[in-house]
Amino acid sequence: MTAPAATPATGGPLLLGVRHHGPGSARAVRAALDAARPAAVLIEGPPEGDALLALAADEAMRPPVALLAHVVDDPGRAAFWPMAEFSPEWVAIRWALDHGARVRFIDLPAAHSLAAAEEPAQEDAGPRVDPIGALAEAAGYDDPERWWEDVVEHRGAAADPRAPFAALAEAMAVLRETYGDGGHPRDLIREAHMRQQLRATTREFGSEVAVVCGAWHVPALAGKSTVAADRALLKGLPKVRTELTWVPWTHRRLARRSGYGAGIASPGWYGHLFAAADRPVERWMTKVAGLLRAEDRQISSAHVIEAVRLAGTLAAMRGRPLPGLAETTDAVRAVMCEGSDVPLGLIQDRLIVGDVLGEVPDAAPAVPLQRDLVRTQRTLRLKPEALERELELDLRKETDAGRSRLLHRLSLLGIGWGEQTRARSTGTFRENWRLRWEPELSVRVAEAGVWGTTVLGAATAKAESEAAAASALGAITALAERCLLAELPDALPVVMRALADRAALDTDVAHLAQALPALARTLRYGDVRGTTTAGLAEVAAGLAERICVGLPPACAALDADGAAEMRTHVDAVHSAIGLLADPAGAGPDGLRERWSAVLGRLASRETVPGVLRGRAVRLLLDDGRIGSEDAARHMGLALSPGTAPADAAAWIEGFVGGASGGGMLLVHDERLRDLVDGWLTSVAPEAFTDVLPLLRRTFAAYEAGVRRTLGELVRRGPAVRTGPGEASAPGFGTALDAARADAVLPLLALLLGPDGPGDTDDPARPVDPRRPADPNGTDELGAPGILDDPNDLVEVGK
Repeated sequence: MTAPAATPATGGPLLLGVRHHGPGSARAVRAALDAARPAAVLIEGPPEGDALLALAADEAMRPPVALLAHVVDDPGRAAFWPMAEFSPEWVAIRWALDHGARVRFIDLPAAHSLAAAEEPAQEDAGPRVDPIGALAEAAGYDDPERWWEDVVEHRGAAADPRAPFAALAEAMAVLRETYGDGGHPRDLIREAHMRQQLRATTREFGSEVAVVCGAWHVPALAGKSTVAADRALLKGLPKVRTELTWVPWTHRRLARRSGYGAGIASPGWYGHLFAAADRPVERWMTKVAGLLRAEDRQISSAHVIEAVRLAGTLAAMRGRPLPGLAETTDAVRAVMCEGSDVPLGLIQDRLIVGDVLGEVPDAAPAVPLQRDLVRTQRTLRLKPEALERELELDLRKETDAGRSRLLHRLSLLGIGWGEQTRARSTGTFRENWRLRWEPELSVRVAEAGVWGTTVLGAATAKAESEAAAASALGAITALAERCLLAELPDALPVVMRALADRAALDTDVAHLAQALPALARTLRYGDVRGTTTAGLAEVAAGLAERICVGLPPACAALDADGAAEMRTHVDAVHSAIGLLADPAGAGPDGLRERWSAVLGRLASRETVPGVLRGRAVRLLLDDGRIGSEDAARHMGLALSPGTAPADAAAWIEGFVGGASGGGMLLVHDERLRDLVDGWLTSVAPEAFTDVLPLLRRTFAAYEAGVRRTLGELVRRGPAVRTGPGEASAPGFGTALDAARADAVLPLLALLLGPDGPGDTDDPARPVDPRRPADPNGTDELGAPGILDDPNDLVEVGK
């Protein structure tokens, strides 16, 4: 068996095998360094980061942070080395800087590891071994995290600070003898480089050297290996040119496997264990109580006391030295959450994982684009945060308009800091965004740095490049819209020329129909943002004219799928033309008139599929171009006995289907409802089975209340004609009950004041003789009949 880690007492370096991001390991490392006082500290990490280590002493550097290494010519190829406040590596770095010791990274250089990342994995690597999981299984534990807490996190300070590391090194030596490289063949190359760096440092500082690395590597560093063998392993490694910097990291990202696979499940809990000077369970329960109280849950100090007691009892029953995360979580669920897992989700997200975002000083190296982004964020008071938050912008305000421009420019560059959501207001001067800063965005910023040194310049160059490469008309119009939202005045002319060229060559009506809505939205936003859009208006008008000419032939002889797709295009074009202004000098036969004529032709042509004919009639009816009588005539023709049931059902789908308010139209228009009802009752049984799926899809889109009202009206039956112009459904009167209708007048007078109905003090208004006069100035409801002052409504409300 390989000898355990050597110590300065035996004439060798102090090898401190740790678990990355383990608070127990971090405390033990600090104690061992305090006892040994080495002159040099070597840490597992890329040697190119040595020049950045001094920044760890900067007061502006607040973990969690990470070393980011990326290929200069390909910033997308990157790797992270994250460190939290409770990471042993971070504790070792800070100890060395505080005590004047030399500190270096000794892992394989990032220039080699990033170059090797492009090589295919070796097929004979074998199954990968989890060292902590293997030791936990050998100890009879089914949960590696629970085993680690029991043997490391919950142990008190050892009399000899080196003893825990010697025990762990011995265990790892057995695992390495059993599993070899454990399915990680590249670890052999990394360890060869570590040994070379260790030899060089030992020659310089003697035995006063401490090494902080993953416990898995300790046997390889303590074992015997020749210089020639290590050089042979490192010979001929591929290499690329790299750059390194510090970037902010988050607890949420520590909870996922990234970089060298050192992800942990509960960074917030580990951070608490590391920071708590004493009584960690009591302090944790207090945090949980504070969070739940902030969410308006009734949590008292008695809850905290009982939860602490229950956690301790559970730990004793389970044979654990101290309550761990499992015991505290079970206690919180039972005592503070009343057995519900719903509030536990909040605790998991906010405390167990956490949303802590680190900070990096301005002195850290960064690409020019990153520096410009930071300056812009500070100017706009838009600080990156790990916690997701909603941002509502009013584009009439200069600061909010600047924030909108920044977010749209970053989105165009592929830096997804913000995701635009549906605005609560229907106006064009408001935008809603959902923001969350993720560490990976630092890589996206580095990638986008190839386009320029400022956010504006990079977004402009990226838009111009996309315009030159775009082949679809819809893609170019969408790009034009994004350029307007991002306010890229230099890119917009380039995009406009590409749009005009593509629009002149594209003859596909579907492509034109896909492009027009984006242009219409662009013109609409241009009015709000004060952007000149004259060129866009001309292109949009030209596209609309070509659509009006080419749409009727394109709608003929379509199958069901083609008709459904064309219906979405018709709806989109109809909305877009509603937003477009008629060109100057268009005369009475303007764009909207021509579009209405196109819809009229679609509604009347038998070669057009039923869903499109029905939709055209509905759009004409909604715009007031035809009356209900004409709509009923079209429906009567479509539902006549000579029409195939499937085509008639498709017509109904186009007329009243979807979420277009067709259900309410049938509720209020008795004639249309009777036509649909009569057609349904006349469909033959064998044909009804074929049209049933389409009908179910049509009516299933209605709200439950609309479906219920339609069912009730159909159940009551058709209206009964009792005289000229009079009709009533079963259960309804034949005419208006004037007495019951007038009963609302006194209440309206109370609500509307002196100018409302029933105001008898106004000589210009007739007095209702049916309303009794009250000499006391009160009406039959016992309240003041006439309000001389609208403020009296307050007194009435009381």
